[in-house]
Amino acid sequence: MTGADPGLFTPDSVTWQVHGDPMMWIAGIRALYLQALHPRAVRGVMQNSDFRQDAWGRLMRTANFVGTTTYGTTEAAERAGARVRKIHRMLTATDPDTGERYGVDEPSLLLWVHCAEIDSYLHVLRESGFRLTDAEADRYIAEHRQSARLVGLDPGTVPADRAELAAYFEKVRPELAAGPEAREVDDFLLHPPTHPLLVPVREVLWRRVAQLAYASLPPYAHELYGRPAPAPATAARQLRLTGLLLRRIPARLRWQLPPKHILRAMARLGPDTRPAPYKLGR
Repeated sequence: MTGADPGLFTPDSVTWQVHGDPMMWIAGIRALYLQALHPRAVRGVMQNSDFRQDAWGRLMRTANFVGTTTYGTTEAAERAGARVRKIHRMLTATDPDTGERYGVDEPSLLLWVHCAEIDSYLHVLRESGFRLTDAEADRYIAEHRQSARLVGLDPGTVPADRAELAAYFEKVRPELAAGPEAREVDDFLLHPPTHPLLVPVREVLWRRVAQLAYASLPPYAHELYGRPAPAPATAARQLRLTGLLLRRIPARLRWQLPPKHILRAMARLGPDTRPAPYKLGR
């Protein structure tokens, strides 16, 4: 609609098309696995929340933040960022080995969380059959300097393309380890608490989702966790099959799930702004 606020990313962005894909949920779980391998970062989460009791809430809050910043108005995105920054400013964590107390909003920790998310979204989507050229993948990474700014990072310090993102991971790898907190995250993702009657469903459905997210991690992450994973080619085949199945669910049905960010954006901006992979490269 003429004059309506398109938001931070706009319907012309790669982000707008990508974030409407159902594989984003599996990518989000991969991001949790990856983020947990940074001891200082995961410690900040575990010491400031009851992860086991609120893990689903945390996942939904992350999804809501991504949906708001992607499809919401500029004002809504800026408000969401301000809330995140305010919460982070109040939280600290303690290194059990040294006694050091540090803020969870340290730029290095925020950067790790950001890069783990962006890498996970991009990797899972591309491996599962979402067609993105290398140039579009670079655009996607560059666009997310906006989301990095919202959580308190200087955009100039954030990777802007695949080469810079790969260099960042190469640099940070010596700091990664599967400590006690990472083991707890791993155990939770494999065996989330559920009602006894739903345990069979958890074992049949959820466990497969978690295993697929784990399989999609880079080999060094598998080595740190110490759990076997399928070969990369096998993981890629599993991702493509899952993507094929999930994308057969009508988008309008998928987008009915709360909080309906995409449907609200289309109501605000018009039906032509509907996210769709074919719009890329036009």
